[in-house]
Amino acid sequence: MKVRVLGCSGGIGGYHLRTTSMLIDHDILVDAGTGVADLPLAELALIDHVFLTHSHLDHIASLPLLIDSVSDLRDKPLTVHATAATLEILGEHIFNWAIWPDFTMIPSPEAALMQYRAIALGQSVRLGERTITALPAEHTVPAVGYQLDSGAGSLVFTGDTTVNDRFWPVVNRIANLRYLLIETAFPNREQRLAELSKHLCPSLLASELRKLSIAAEIYISHLKPSQIELTMAEIQACAADFRPRMLQNNQVFEF
Repeated sequence: MKVRVLGCSGGIGGYHLRTTSMLIDHDILVDAGTGVADLPLAELALIDHVFLTHSHLDHIASLPLLIDSVSDLRDKPLTVHATAATLEILGEHIFNWAIWPDFTMIPSPEAALMQYRAIALGQSVRLGERTITALPAEHTVPAVGYQLDSGAGSLVFTGDTTVNDRFWPVVNRIANLRYLLIETAFPNREQRLAELSKHLCPSLLASELRKLSIAAEIYISHLKPSQIELTMAEIQACAADFRPRMLQNNQVFEF
């Protein structure tokens, strides 16, 4: 598998700051934040599957425009995979004709340009030799993370989450884990806000990483644009043993 980071920031502002999305090979997206908009039309048209971690705007912002932009370039529907609760939110609040047309009904329900596929916690979807599995996440709305497994190796993306004891036993059983992408949205001075919004701050991140019992390269996502330097400095101070690095836009993982 080849994973290209299209966006990994907790906000926008400047050339390198795009919200969450990853392109898997040429045909799969994990989340559809603002980074998707940087892809040329020909690459957008090749995307067949979108796996959403949750319904927040920074993770779905490009999805309505994506399907609208490529609808006349495709001969099969775009499949959106998410929990049943997330799909319900999308249908009620985004693809509802008031905010955006319902592409699951266009041009007809039988020949729709977009289709929903519910994925349950722990369920795996196999696409060729690639397996994508929904992992536990703890956020303010229904949410999951994902394990991307090529057979030779795995990358785990937490999505947006906070302290979550359900997550680590699952991850610790992944024998071929190579990469862990984990969020840290706020610096320590805003720990209370992190707790209320169900994100991590560096001290909470360090506590969570101590639950990891297997080796993996660790990358930090979802940093707030105005607090990147402060938050990363605090992460290095309290979680140095894990050698975490900041996830970068356009970073590529192959496994």
